[in-house]
Amino acid sequence: MDKRLKVILCAYCHLPSGTDEAGFDRLYKKEIKPLISALDKYPGINMVLDYSGVLLYWIERRKPELFMLLGELLSRKQVELLGGGFYDPMFSLLPLVDKIGQIEMLTTYLRKHFGKKPQGCWIPSMTWEQNLVGPLNSSGMSYIFLDDRQFLNAGIEPCSNGYFHPCITEDQGKLITVFPVSETMGKEISGEGNPGMTFQRLLEMHSERIVVIPVKMSGDNESSFFYDDLFDKLSSMVPLADFCTPSKIIKSLKGLKRVYFPGTQPKDPENQQEHGGESRINPRNFIAHYPEAGNIYAKTVYIHTLINNRLRGDKARKRAAFEELYKAQDSGIYRVGSAGSPGLFHSPVRKAAYSSLIESEKIIREKGKFKPSLSVFDYDLDGEGEYIFQDDKINCYIKSRGADIFELDYLPAAWNYLDTMSVNRGTGQRSAFTDWLAPPGTGPEQTAPEGIWQGRYCGTEEYEAADIDRIRRRAKFKLPANEGLPWGEIEIEKTWQLKKSSITLDYLLKNTGNHGISFVFSTQIDLSFPGIGERFLRSFIVREEDRENIIKECLIFNDTCTMNDVKILEFQDIENETLIILESSRNFNSRIFHINSDLGGYQSTCLLPLYPLTLEAGKTWKLSFSLKINS
Repeated sequence: MDKRLKVILCAYCHLPSGTDEAGFDRLYKKEIKPLISALDKYPGINMVLDYSGVLLYWIERRKPELFMLLGELLSRKQVELLGGGFYDPMFSLLPLVDKIGQIEMLTTYLRKHFGKKPQGCWIPSMTWEQNLVGPLNSSGMSYIFLDDRQFLNAGIEPCSNGYFHPCITEDQGKLITVFPVSETMGKEISGEGNPGMTFQRLLEMHSERIVVIPVKMSGDNESSFFYDDLFDKLSSMVPLADFCTPSKIIKSLKGLKRVYFPGTQPKDPENQQEHGGESRINPRNFIAHYPEAGNIYAKTVYIHTLINNRLRGDKARKRAAFEELYKAQDSGIYRVGSAGSPGLFHSPVRKAAYSSLIESEKIIREKGKFKPSLSVFDYDLDGEGEYIFQDDKINCYIKSRGADIFELDYLPAAWNYLDTMSVNRGTGQRSAFTDWLAPPGTGPEQTAPEGIWQGRYCGTEEYEAADIDRIRRRAKFKLPANEGLPWGEIEIEKTWQLKKSSITLDYLLKNTGNHGISFVFSTQIDLSFPGIGERFLRSFIVREEDRENIIKECLIFNDTCTMNDVKILEFQDIENETLIILESSRNFNSRIFHINSDLGGYQSTCLLPLYPLTLEAGKTWKLSFSLKINS
């Protein structure tokens, strides 16, 4: 009988859709190529790899020689590839049909390219919920991995130095084997410790042990020979340890204890722990804390519902729509991210998700049969109705809280121009046409990306729906006077209307008090472009000297730009070949800011047009905007 310690070495790699080519290339050079090449040199070291479909597809296209080498390692059963979701989704947030669809998509890919059907699955970010057992089992997964902290949360007391015995877990009569992953052991053997002493210590405690060890080069270790050195050390341990794969031992496991694991424990998103670039926060808690992630999640739910309701009899379009939807379910959306592993704060990751969701929506719509509409329903899953304007080219989503736009899709470019990010928390999600009331004399120098100094921010205040006209696609909102707030005598009325390829907004401000009031009115407008610089964005002030003489004054700016006496602004989105024209009925002064984050770079472009005015008691003041989008 083999008394050696059974060691399962594992590695996980994934980059979300939207990661640039340089990001994939860095991961390939630092992690993937050195690991696969080292395994080829050390045939006595077996390993299990979890590479997402996104990553495998990139390797197949960009590094075919390594793709072939990976196939050879699989053929000689030295490596086992895990299954799971093709786009590394957060399983706990998916409908049942999407869980199974994602798993089947990766299984089909692995069988097609390597002739191997995966038997096990790595749970992204270890975000476990017990009802995952059924779909995993039904999709052919016989084992999964959970970290040792989850065993502790399930009430399983560790042996000396950790957890070394798999168990089974069950839900609705479905079973799956669970291997505990020892992160501590992974750090120990991946560091400068002595693997021999570690394995000897384990053998002295018990000879019938199975230990799962994650292997990953530490962030400060840049040696291209890291895996060669590690496997050289491990090769000398063969008399003590059998480096095996789960499929080789799972059938021989007998008498496993049944354990039920609680869901991922919620943690404070601002102080989340990281493991391999993955968030350790409960994803449901994450989408509640970050509305930017919550909006993407809500749109995936919305698109999923549309697919099932509108494409019941069209299998080809339904399959194509689901494939686009799956791309937007990437787990990268539900973690902050890091320099080497992009997440929510990285604009290209969010933009890739929105692009896929809009492409899915375009597949759902039948050409020539889409009817412009205004509907009201709880789109963003917050318990309150949102106002959804749609025509053949534009989706415009408005909340009653702030009566501003929180999503603006231009379907021909598959682009959400309000895919913004609030870098500093506390001021609410960055939207378009969010109102401010500010002290008289406020100028552009008193504005900042966070808003207006000493101004009243109305973006979190509730506007009443005063008149909804679905036929004309017009919605009127009113912010009542509130004398308990600064400039509380001012009542704001906003009327939105969707016209062909444009959104119009009419303001009516009224002084309901008994005396005149002087103040500055502003509406904050954020728009998110592919980037900044001449390659991405060109901006112009448009001045009409007369009907036949139009002058365009180019804006050259990096972080901020001040402009005066403006009525029309033109933004040329170079990458999407789109023109956005913002026109005001009154001239204004403003600064334009580019919003950046230290982690994710460019997020959006913001302007706060300023309108100084004095309103006598009972008097009103009007202002109109037009936002046109054309290819």
